Amino acid sequence: MERYRGAHVLVTGALGFIGSQIARRLVQLGAEVTGIDSSQPGSGANPFNLEGIRDQMRFVPADQRDAEALRELVADQHVIFNLAGQVSHLDSMRDPLTDLELNCRAHLTLLEACRAVNPRARIVFASTRQVYGRPDYVPVDERHPLRPTDVNGIHKLAAEQYHLLYYRVYGIRTTALRLTNTYGPGMLVRTDRQTFLGWFIRQALDGETIRIFGDGTQLRDFTFVDDAVDAFLLAGVTDAVVGDVFNVGGIGPASLYNVARLLVELAGRGGIELVPFPPEKKAIDVGSVYNDDTRLRRATGWTPKVDLREGLTRTLEFYRAHRDHYWPAAAGTA
Repeated sequence: MERYRGAHVLVTGALGFIGSQIARRLVQLGAEVTGIDSSQPGSGANPFNLEGIRDQMRFVPADQRDAEALRELVADQHVIFNLAGQVSHLDSMRDPLTDLELNCRAHLTLLEACRAVNPRARIVFASTRQVYGRPDYVPVDERHPLRPTDVNGIHKLAAEQYHLLYYRVYGIRTTALRLTNTYGPGMLVRTDRQTFLGWFIRQALDGETIRIFGDGTQLRDFTFVDDAVDAFLLAGVTDAVVGDVFNVGGIGPASLYNVARLLVELAGRGGIELVPFPPEKKAIDVGSVYNDDTRLRRATGWTPKVDLREGLTRTLEFYRAHRDHYWPAAAGTA
């Protein structure tokens, strides 16, 4: 990680959950950090995510689709962590053209800016295991067929392929990381439209009943945000991952029911209810799915360190202390 000391690093989506945590770690490592974010309505952008480091980095409120602004911003960057985008699967189905803008055009604009003024930049793109769709087998490895079940997954796959194409054709050193369910302090918990786990966390802290669609046996893997940040930073300085795509996983899969039960235990309040799938969610549900991240571990030496109990404990502590910055207190809660 010493290679980041003094390096010029750009983080797109810097007010978002993972982007802000990458920016925070880079500041600690001594990098010259620039962050950009367009703060799209309904997104996870939250100024409080950069609390305590705002005066130690440069922040630019910019839209990644602005080609002129992007050329200036990428010109002197050594590494670019590209985390901008829209991640709601339901919103992508209801408004696919906006999803196309935010998850395809924005990334092509960034790649074109680098091609024009900084083709030597290193780019790490945040993709998603959603590109696999309903799995033929688990754990899912990078050889699995790619069959996204929603518009968001299709656009994320397209953006991933743009990055790899620009490596093959133009030599821009790109890497795509297919993330699974990343969680931790700063994640969006305001609504249930982007992450079910964030909504579960909020419901548990508010003493509400966590509603699980289906029978609760669906398996998922979870990556604590500190481990995800490690994966990005290692990918940014490891030559063996250039021009390729890698899964990022966690420490073992868990059923949705057991995750909810652990949350209720740790929060000391709330309940659990199993309910039928709404039609719009059933249509894009993928059942049990979790990643095989063997290739990333071998290429970079990365390994997740935070298990689900520890990660949820740290996350709950964060929101108990800072909930007013992420959602209003529910009536009757402490």
